[in-house]
Amino acid sequence: MSLPILAMLQEAAGSAEGLANLGKAVGAGLAVIGAGIGIGRIGGSMTESMARQPEVMGTIQTAAIIMAALIEGAALFALVIAFLI
Repeated sequence: MSLPILAMLQEAAGSAEGLANLGKAVGAGLAVIGAGIGIGRIGGSMTESMARQPEVMGTIQTAAIIMAALIEGAALFALVIAFLI
């Protein structure tokens, strides 16, 4: 019994178009995973810093939202580039 991913890789290796599609999928997946990890770390750090200094909650929250938006924009750019290549 072969694994489905192994069969997919073997089929993709047979043609240049298959390898290109596999590369697009891997690139898009890595971009989304990286963005998710980055935004998760921002949220965790924001929560921890607001617990330590509640008086600067507004400033921390604003900065965290801006950073999350920048990460999301970079991830969207990475997805577009992955699908264009």
